[in-house]
Amino acid sequence: MSEALNELASYLAEMRGALIASSEIRFGELSLTAKSENLISLLTFLRDDVQCGFVNLIDICGVDYPKREDRFDVVYHLLSPRQNLRIRIKVATGEFKPVPSACSVFPGADWFERETWDMYGILFTDHPDLRRILTDYGFEGHPLRKDFPTTGFVEVRYDDNAKRVVYEPVELKQEFRNFDFLSPWEGTDYVLPGDEKAAK
Repeated sequence: MSEALNELASYLAEMRGALIASSEIRFGELSLTAKSENLISLLTFLRDDVQCGFVNLIDICGVDYPKREDRFDVVYHLLSPRQNLRIRIKVATGEFKPVPSACSVFPGADWFERETWDMYGILFTDHPDLRRILTDYGFEGHPLRKDFPTTGFVEVRYDDNAKRVVYEPVELKQEFRNFDFLSPWEGTDYVLPGDEKAAK
């Protein structure tokens, strides 16, 4: 598998090296980093090129790094059934720097981009219908941002007794626990297969 990924990385560097800022093989997948202005050209090449054939868009998601200047990464996961390979493309962006929508290349990107906007607040230009998809219409904020507060907002539920939608303050169902990691832990009396090899 790593040989095929190395060949693919070399091929992409030769054919479209100007579109790729960096590439690395990690966790059995080739990860490319691109700038947002090169994203659509790169995705189109990966889809249309005979040697690549990445015709399946598996997922688009966001990652939040609040201390970074461009705090978000938009991550695209593609699959090539012909090559039996996966590839990951990352684009760094800021809170007010939109990323071009991939809907023109992969129509299935529609709901993935809506979810990424809803959860992180990452904007996509030329998206046909960029609106919330997982949170309520009047919801404020973006819940998967690292600076999103866990209390102080309302949640919506249907009350069967009142026969209507009820807005209530967010309630954390589990109390915060303080674990003592230095306390001894009693394990099993028997040895599991493979444990006899562990250093004592």
